[in-house]
Amino acid sequence: MELLHYVRLARRNWPLILLALIISVAASLVVTAHTPPKYVASTSMLVSGHDREGSLSTAYQAGVLSAQRVKSYANLLTSRRVVSQITGKEDVERLQSNITAEAIPDTVLLRATVTDTDAARAARLANALGATFTQLIGQLERPTPKSRATIKVTVVDQADVPKEPVSPRPLVNLALAVVIGLSVGIGSLVLRDYLDTTIKTSEVLQDATKSSILGIIGYERAARRHPLIVRNDGRSSRSEAFRSLRTNLQFIGVDRQPKSLVVTSCLPGEGKSSISANLAITLAQAGWRVILVDGDFRRPSIPGYLGIEGGMGLTDVLIGTAELRNVTQLWGEANLHVLPSGRIPPNPSELLGSHGMRQVLAQLTEIYDMVIIDAPPMLPVADAATLAAICDGTLLVARYGKTRREHLVRAVALLSSVNARVVGTVLNFAPAKNSHYYGYGYESDAEVKVKTPARV
Repeated sequence: MELLHYVRLARRNWPLILLALIISVAASLVVTAHTPPKYVASTSMLVSGHDREGSLSTAYQAGVLSAQRVKSYANLLTSRRVVSQITGKEDVERLQSNITAEAIPDTVLLRATVTDTDAARAARLANALGATFTQLIGQLERPTPKSRATIKVTVVDQADVPKEPVSPRPLVNLALAVVIGLSVGIGSLVLRDYLDTTIKTSEVLQDATKSSILGIIGYERAARRHPLIVRNDGRSSRSEAFRSLRTNLQFIGVDRQPKSLVVTSCLPGEGKSSISANLAITLAQAGWRVILVDGDFRRPSIPGYLGIEGGMGLTDVLIGTAELRNVTQLWGEANLHVLPSGRIPPNPSELLGSHGMRQVLAQLTEIYDMVIIDAPPMLPVADAATLAAICDGTLLVARYGKTRREHLVRAVALLSSVNARVVGTVLNFAPAKNSHYYGYGYESDAEVKVKTPARV
């Protein structure tokens, strides 16, 4: 399951992987083009000794020429005394950094390697280094100035002019760039996915809320300008998603069917008001007696969605300046009743939790089959929790790619603290490929062709 998740993650974000790959390959080509070629030339030398009769002796080599002594010769090869004899004084340090000397293990062989940007010069310097070093050892390893040297260094393998540079290696650099690009691209995706706690799958939403998912509302570009499903005669994937939500809602608690439903979200901008309005329209189209109540006393949205007057409404009923029947409006051909929020009060939470609000809710549940209340978001204010405590159920809306898991957990905990019943969740603005709802050209249950003016 984890592997499949990351495969899908890579498929969804393949442009980012491709961009990382292009940048890495381009950087590799630029670095390769601006890197001067380097050539390597090597020479090998044999360290030997003379016995008492003046001839070479392998026994002497094994006994006298210890490994430490041969290693000291390797260090001497790169010394300033040797290097200064084959180059100018100003280039000694540069050449020292380009010379590598090593004692071949378990042998009495030395290998000197010179790296240079010119192939012929690399071979010439390597051979000059071998000749200079043999003369220096011949001078150093004499007991007296006139005696024979006890140690002899012989060049056994002259350096040839290299034909191919050792660097840069375009194919190796390109392969390394591809590996780095893929690693950076995929690694950044995995890291971002690990740090991203927004809801992007129904499984995560269900796990965070510990409740069933009643609907997945797909994203439509035109929904921002036309949020209601009455557009196009209700024949769209969005309309079908709300009809599926209505069907699922009917099966929630057969023995305890909720008659008052609070629709809320964790934070603003997650689409809870459009869910409230469209769910109410869908239920009314199916013949339900529905009233949509704007319970957001801080930023009421329902009048704007439905195109009705919201100057008087629920707040006027709660403070006793208006009758319920006088502020309830009839909207559309589906006979949907709407109760606006009315004037914005200075004490929203107190009004929503008052005894008068309970009385109004009791009256509405007696008259209508379903009372849908559009409540404020859960986390910024306590209004939604106050309403959820006196209603039969709460529908929690989460927005794809925006609502965070920790916010949902906190919202569910707040609802649980007031003994509110979460009947389910809705995933809003889901990509079309994840919505699992498809428009087949079905007619809506009630023909709604245009948005009609409200009737009081």
